[in-house]
Amino acid sequence: MDENEKHALSKPVVRCTEFTEVSRVEPADGKEELIPVNDEAKTEEATEEQVEVKEEVTAPETQEAEKKETKSKFFKKKNRAQEADELNKKIEELTQKIEEQGKTLEEMNDKYLRLTAEFDNYRKRTLKEKIELMKSGGENVLLGIIPVVDDFERAMQSITAAKELDAVKEGIDLIYGKFKEFLNQKGVKEIEALNQEFNTDLHEAVTKIPASSDDMKGKIVDVIEKGYTLYDKVIRFSKVVVGE
Repeated sequence: MDENEKHALSKPVVRCTEFTEVSRVEPADGKEELIPVNDEAKTEEATEEQVEVKEEVTAPETQEAEKKETKSKFFKKKNRAQEADELNKKIEELTQKIEEQGKTLEEMNDKYLRLTAEFDNYRKRTLKEKIELMKSGGENVLLGIIPVVDDFERAMQSITAAKELDAVKEGIDLIYGKFKEFLNQKGVKEIEALNQEFNTDLHEAVTKIPASSDDMKGKIVDVIEKGYTLYDKVIRFSKVVVGE
């Protein structure tokens, strides 16, 4: 052992309360020195150990959170699927209702077209019947008048050869009565006017003359042209003279 080594060994070791570890360093001049190890290194090592412990502690918590998140996503997907099913059901119900309403609309449209066609046929039929009635409505009247005309022709023939006027008058009275009866059968009736109160609904005043008495004032004193009704409807007003 040389003198330098002896000198190095003879140096006392310095203890420092601020450091817990020392390290031996070989200097450039061959002398050994003791250098304290900084607490920062130990702090870094402790921090790493704490991080590892924290990771070990937080690992189950993270797994639990991941499980909860997975369950939440699953239930969300399940709820979305249920909502989609309900929405599809509603869409199917609405589609079915629309189809039913479409069928109802078609049925109503078909009924409308049928009723329109029936009404059009009814209108054409009634119009045709009305035209035919207007053409042939007077047929029965004419058939009833023809026998009266025949009677008048026979009366005219008998007048030229008749020697007694009474027989001619009787024949004319018979024809006149027959014709009036025919009119009554058809609903035609004569309006009573003479000595009746003047009624604007039945009578038409042609002129006024002084009444022969107070009782005849406002009454009909003469009939110029008879009036007639057809089933209570005035078809011709009586032309009369009214007393005043």
